[in-house]
Amino acid sequence: MPVEQQARLTLAAVAREAGVSAPTVSKVINGRHDVSAETRARVLAVLARTGYKSPLQQRRTLAEKPAVDVVLDSLNSAYSVEVLNGILECAELSDVEVLLTVSGIEGAAPLNPERRAQRIMDEGRCGMIVVTSAFGDAPLDAFHRRGIPVVVIDPLNPPSEEVVSIGATDWAGGKDATAHLLALGHRRIAYLGGPDTVECNQARLHGYLAALRSEGVTVEDGYILSGPFSSDHGARGLNTLLQLEPRPTAIFAGNDAIALGVLAEARRLNIRVPADISVVGFDGTRPAQDSVPALTSVAQPLREIGRTALRIVLRQVRGEVPDSRRVELATHLVVRESTAPPP
Repeated sequence: MPVEQQARLTLAAVAREAGVSAPTVSKVINGRHDVSAETRARVLAVLARTGYKSPLQQRRTLAEKPAVDVVLDSLNSAYSVEVLNGILECAELSDVEVLLTVSGIEGAAPLNPERRAQRIMDEGRCGMIVVTSAFGDAPLDAFHRRGIPVVVIDPLNPPSEEVVSIGATDWAGGKDATAHLLALGHRRIAYLGGPDTVECNQARLHGYLAALRSEGVTVEDGYILSGPFSSDHGARGLNTLLQLEPRPTAIFAGNDAIALGVLAEARRLNIRVPADISVVGFDGTRPAQDSVPALTSVAQPLREIGRTALRIVLRQVRGEVPDSRRVELATHLVVRESTAPPP
């Protein structure tokens, strides 16, 4: 029997079991909005139970090279590029194809969750890796219902318990960065962090506070500032901190981009780093190594995070159950030229 005819019969069978028409099943599969929530749920349940495959899926064979979707908000950050390089390295060794989606492209129409999930199934991709995206439970649930393995790297918000997430030891890294500045003799240390609601930023902030408490150091008013993980925030933050009395003698930045913004603005203002103020970043990206002065930073194993994400997706494809739904890889402090004892 031709594949197309077999798919049509299966679609009709799904429609009969769900008590709806074949066009309604087609609408659900293609993520159309003009289907009620109750009907959509009933059809999806039957699709999952019957293991329905579209004609495009049925043309795929197990002999074909497996493919994984990778979704990033942007390729403009050194962080994302390093993680992607790790994914690509592992994909090359595992003979896996990587299909890249950049979700933050201006003017691009976002795919709704149901349509994105169904497209992954139709095109025969075996799983998805999401990098630093604010995917909520609704999009991720669309993949879970279809049995598509998803791994989220550094989620902005905690994902549901069915989804594996990977990150670094952010709390320990924040504590190590602050302890390094304390050991140099600094007591007026500011935290120039990322968005208040982002989980990794909260962990780094709490590590910073824990290190200060352990030495009996009180945080001065105005020493904790939040904003986007961007160099512009670093520049604005430095100007704000310089208006305070007493001024901080050191800044722990929530990521390297913020720290590099501080360094650039300090040069513009003729403030010497580290003679006048010390700066520590977080991520350990290549721009941190190449900056002037070279940036002291808490290094995340970004490439290993990418490699680990792909390995976990492939293990799930093979039917293995992950040992943990949350994986954290160790950070380590790399001391370079941007930190020194206070003036």
